[in-house]
Amino acid sequence: MIEVQSLSKIFSDKKLFENVNLKFVAGNTYGIIGANGAGKSTFLKILAGEIEPTSGQIILEKNRRLSVLTQDHNAYDHLIVTDVVIMGNSELHQIKETKDAIYANENATIEDYTKAAELEEKFGELGGYTAENDAQELLSGLQIPKDKWEVKMAELTANQKIKVLLAKALFGNPDILIMDEPTNHLDLRAIKWLENFLADYQNVVIVVSHDSDFLDNICTHIVDIDYNEAKIYTGNYSFWKESSELAKELTKQSNAKKEQQIEKLKQFIARFSANASKSRQATSRKKSLEKITLDEINPSNRKYPYINWELNREPGKDILTVENLTYIDEKNNTLFENVSFTLTKGEKMVLIGEDDIAKTKFLECLIGKIKPTKGTIKWGQTIKFTYYPNDNKEYFNEEISILEWISKWPHENELEINKDDSDSRMRGFLGRMLFSNDTVFKKVNVTSGGEKARLMFSRMMLLEANFLILDQPLDHLDAESIDSVIEGLNKYKGGAIFTTYNRALVNKVANVILEIAPDKSFIYHGTLEEYEKLMNY
Repeated sequence: MIEVQSLSKIFSDKKLFENVNLKFVAGNTYGIIGANGAGKSTFLKILAGEIEPTSGQIILEKNRRLSVLTQDHNAYDHLIVTDVVIMGNSELHQIKETKDAIYANENATIEDYTKAAELEEKFGELGGYTAENDAQELLSGLQIPKDKWEVKMAELTANQKIKVLLAKALFGNPDILIMDEPTNHLDLRAIKWLENFLADYQNVVIVVSHDSDFLDNICTHIVDIDYNEAKIYTGNYSFWKESSELAKELTKQSNAKKEQQIEKLKQFIARFSANASKSRQATSRKKSLEKITLDEINPSNRKYPYINWELNREPGKDILTVENLTYIDEKNNTLFENVSFTLTKGEKMVLIGEDDIAKTKFLECLIGKIKPTKGTIKWGQTIKFTYYPNDNKEYFNEEISILEWISKWPHENELEINKDDSDSRMRGFLGRMLFSNDTVFKKVNVTSGGEKARLMFSRMMLLEANFLILDQPLDHLDAESIDSVIEGLNKYKGGAIFTTYNRALVNKVANVILEIAPDKSFIYHGTLEEYEKLMNY
């Protein structure tokens, strides 16, 4: 168990949370949620002992091992993959290093060998003799190829390094497991494996994630950081969301009834306070009025942008036909080969696979940014697409204001009526995307990742294309913006192709699955759940 007592974290310009008291108990998985900037990652770092709270304390049961998922992807490039995973149990790894150094020392003394014997006993107690097999079982579950287990981390791809660091955090069954966005850059198959692993986990799990489906599948409790407080709720994310929204609505209804009662009492008092025969009743009403208090509804940190893609032209029956699409990069690596499919009206396809670069290259072939090695791409005559790139820096090089930037895009709309770039229309549009008042004069080249994402969605909405191509559109977004994007894509009447690590987006939007790999591809018309059953993962 890990306990939080009277915990507060206050920076010079901002209070994150104050006087937080929580207990995290073995056998439960806790999802930490809250708006961007609410303090989720800070809270995890305090639990992990990486930063100090302003006040309060963290109490960890004696002899309990705490493991944290790290994001330092290149820190272990000089080490062997399996050894990195075993480093997840620092005590075990240290014992192994010490005893191996004794055995490798030609000048070791009898005292050294005596110490080595003692270390061997402790090594066995900690599971050292099965550690290599245990580590490689985790690597196998995360689809790290067997020929990569004994190579240096530097030889792995970025996505494979992320999986190794996840295996390192999970290794040795830690008593408290802390993970900040563990599904980032994990392919859907690895996410499914992680969900199954955590479902059987008997110790404490504390996780931050923006994937609502992931939280639904693993969480027994939700810790909500909002209103400068952190409160714990029993149930998964969906149960928290429904119950919290219901509680707010009931409070509003209760306050509305109280306000009606207050108004009636005020009218009675005003009418009869000067009437001698009614003065006692008026006095009684005054006392009743003083007892009525409205329930406080604190302002939430959560804000939802309004994302709604409209079409300026109805798509025809023929959307997209791809035949034998192949791409071989400049190093002669095949990223995908002989990919063929046809999309028809009403279909929205998710592109999946382990290689992020391959997926980006695939989309760039579709939009004509790069040429495939071979194959054909044929768009329907009625189709006008717009693209959301994974790297959007090129759109924000100019030192102009947000208002000036957004005003450039209405002119690219095909309909004359929608080319209006007036300040009133643009400011109203930006307001719905959470850019209000003087923030519209902020320079676009210094906006945050989340702000740039919302501006790119704004651009796409102004263009009103009938087909959307999106490469990792949920990166940099908070949970509220993610919910808005998912809802917007779900309601969108056009077609779409997108990549994502977010299972909620796939489950709620995609009705076609395309998996690509260097040696094969697989197209499936149906849901992710159906596809996973078919592929047995």
